[in-house]
Amino acid sequence: MATSALKPHQKELFGQPIGLYILFLTEMWERFSYYGMRALLVLYMTTQTIGDDRGAGLGWTNQEALALYGWYTMLVYVMSIPGGMIADKLIGQKKAVLIGAIVLCLGHGVLVLTDIWAFYTGLGLVILGVGLLKPNISTMVGGLYKQGDIRRDKGFSIFYIGINLGSLLATLTVGLVVAEWGWHAGFGLAGVVMVLGLINYLAGQKYLKGVGDFIPSKNDENEVSYGKLYSKLFSSPKQLIFAGILLVASFIGWYYMDWSYGLLFVFLTAIAALLMMIYKELDTQVYKDRFLVLLLSFIMVIIFWGAFEQAGGLMNLYTETNTNRMLFGWEVPTVMFQSLNAGFIIIFATIIAGIWAKRKLKGKEASSLFKMAIGIIIMGFGFLFMVFAVKDFESSGPVIEGISGSGSAMYWLVLAYLFHTIGELCISPVALSFITKLAPVKYASLMMGVYFAATGLGNKVAGIVGESASEFGELTIFSGIVIFTVIIGILFIAILKPLKRLTHGAEESERVLKNEEAEGFELADN
Repeated sequence: MATSALKPHQKELFGQPIGLYILFLTEMWERFSYYGMRALLVLYMTTQTIGDDRGAGLGWTNQEALALYGWYTMLVYVMSIPGGMIADKLIGQKKAVLIGAIVLCLGHGVLVLTDIWAFYTGLGLVILGVGLLKPNISTMVGGLYKQGDIRRDKGFSIFYIGINLGSLLATLTVGLVVAEWGWHAGFGLAGVVMVLGLINYLAGQKYLKGVGDFIPSKNDENEVSYGKLYSKLFSSPKQLIFAGILLVASFIGWYYMDWSYGLLFVFLTAIAALLMMIYKELDTQVYKDRFLVLLLSFIMVIIFWGAFEQAGGLMNLYTETNTNRMLFGWEVPTVMFQSLNAGFIIIFATIIAGIWAKRKLKGKEASSLFKMAIGIIIMGFGFLFMVFAVKDFESSGPVIEGISGSGSAMYWLVLAYLFHTIGELCISPVALSFITKLAPVKYASLMMGVYFAATGLGNKVAGIVGESASEFGELTIFSGIVIFTVIIGILFIAILKPLKRLTHGAEESERVLKNEEAEGFELADN
């Protein structure tokens, strides 16, 4: 990343550069705007055009809404790849964050309007804005510290608290605003707080001098670009033929399926070609083995987010229609249940990190692959409570206003989100750390981009799975997720020893407490 090698003298507050708190607040308000809008999205799309107390929605079917939700959440992550490249090659992180914040303000502002063109335009602007801001603001946090600064890990932990605090505040307040003033007031609130984030960022520029500025990269033989790798594909017959087969299959999918899926297949073909070329370029068997293990870990990433992101989609819709949300005479807004994840993260992050650290100190299994497999299993068991919720609904009948015992109970959702959060804390920060341990330094940035692509694909899978509920029903979908995720987790545990051998001791020499404690809040950087 293009950051200044020489850090200017930084004024401090509580032992950290003041610039950290500027970035903390900027990211907190950005995450507020994102998670607030995300929590409303499928509910707004599925509310009938005649509306209810919250105003008219788009009147879409659940299947249509979840399809768009999948595309939206996927593109938010995928756009982080070009967003990082633009910062590195053209404008630097500081300007990228500024432009991203401005675009986000425009996007949320447009969403206040009720026209359908405004809806699509607003979503597109939010995707572009997050793509520019999200990957680069984290890089700027690292740029506040000189190499070897012992404050860095704690600084990132503080920064990631802001991510979860923004999510928590958004999901606690946006639902109340929507209940009182309607859908577009909720979208407007997301825009207002993003403006606060932008003002904070602009006002704090004096504390960010020399951080995230664009520095043209010098010719470096170790520097790798997507373009160089793709150009080498044409001189690699085997890889070219395989990529060609995938591309033909993509166009067949384009012809026989929806055009959007054709584009998705083309995108996956591009990723596959990139991975094949990286593998070919690796010059030792150790690197090749580690690369294969890394790719297998991405499978777990895709599966995890494909299940976890039901929170904003299918689970959100289930909460809205099938859950009795009355609490002491007050109906809890559906959106508020989204706050459980962020709240549980803040409560349990250091606890979970401490448990893994103690296991490692005692010589018990605590490798990254093991944590990720356990995380998938725990998250999968969370959907078991959604199975119980569906059974509860079937026995209690539809939700009837003023009738206690109708619909499914709220505590099933609380338990589901608790297990999902614990699973997330086992896999999300670990996956990011695992990339830095296994990827060759030369390809570390590229593999981080592939990680974002895998996360985005997982989000799209979540939309596809959620869509299937219209045909197969919630019980089948939730049960299927439980069975599939638990089986996948067990399979990875079963092959853990050979996979660890293929890492060639990449994790054995790491410092236990430093890494584990730093992972505590790195969770939900999603």
